[in-house]
Amino acid sequence: MWLRNLIASLYATALVLLLISGGNPTKEVVSVRWAGASFPYPLYMTWIKEYSKTNPGVIIDYQSVGSGAGIRLLNEGRIDFAASDMPLYDERYVVIPSVTGAVVLAYNLPCDELKLTPDIVADIFLGKIKRWDDPRIAELNPGLRGDITVVHRSDGSGTTYVFTSYLSIVSEEWNKTIGRGLVVGWPVGVGGKGNEGVAATIMQTPGSIGYVEYTYAVQAGLKTALIRNKAGNFVRANETTAKAAVSSFMKELKADPRAPILNSGDEKAYPICSNTYIVIPKQLRGDKGRAILDFLRWAIKYGQAYATTLGYVPLPDELVEADEKLLEGIEWIP
Repeated sequence: MWLRNLIASLYATALVLLLISGGNPTKEVVSVRWAGASFPYPLYMTWIKEYSKTNPGVIIDYQSVGSGAGIRLLNEGRIDFAASDMPLYDERYVVIPSVTGAVVLAYNLPCDELKLTPDIVADIFLGKIKRWDDPRIAELNPGLRGDITVVHRSDGSGTTYVFTSYLSIVSEEWNKTIGRGLVVGWPVGVGGKGNEGVAATIMQTPGSIGYVEYTYAVQAGLKTALIRNKAGNFVRANETTAKAAVSSFMKELKADPRAPILNSGDEKAYPICSNTYIVIPKQLRGDKGRAILDFLRWAIKYGQAYATTLGYVPLPDELVEADEKLLEGIEWIP
């Protein structure tokens, strides 16, 4: 009798749980680890939030640790996929551009407009121009005074890679003595960790100037310099000028979605623009692999709608199509 009562009790409990769950068996939660660039962090966090509304069984954790650390963690097998502002050329991975952004020179000075030429920018970061009343700066921006404090990244950074790649294009001296990289030997300045760290240091330091992704400057309320572009025009970073940059390189991007979009010759283009990238293993396995692919397909097709409000530029349709084809080439193993 006791056995019959026990079975009946268990059956009743199971029935109640089934009714509470809506008649569907409980699905196992899939946890995904993602890390890397701080450049696209605000957008990626928005993607995760919006995607989770219709996919609550997929938990995606994104850590803004910098491009260099993200790639290292992926190589060590400690995360499932990575984010990098530096395009990776590694046969183990599929690399897709995710969104376009701009690297700006944010400053802390009592002026609403600051005009800089490429050679002046290079010489400030080389430590050759040390004061805001230097004759070359004063010619474009009369009335400035005081010492210049340069602020740069202290961690391995894709934003640094983009900025130093630009300096290597426009300054022969920079190219020969410093070069480009996630980490470089800065001749001058103080370091901040992440785009957020650089932005915070600029906010706290009168007379400072540093490079950050555009969205971080906007969120921090920092003023940004107008940079003379290749066509000779002083241009401020915004959606229009960044879009002009990426549009001018469509031929190169169709040949290789990882092609750089720096120093555009378009008269409207802001010169320090870049696509940022997602790095995915060529083979993905099981429920986690399927979840990653589903999230990325959603992000590339529908996630672009969130780019503009956060200060980024959505990918052109041609790049969205290229990304979708690259994702199709990833092997999923059940």
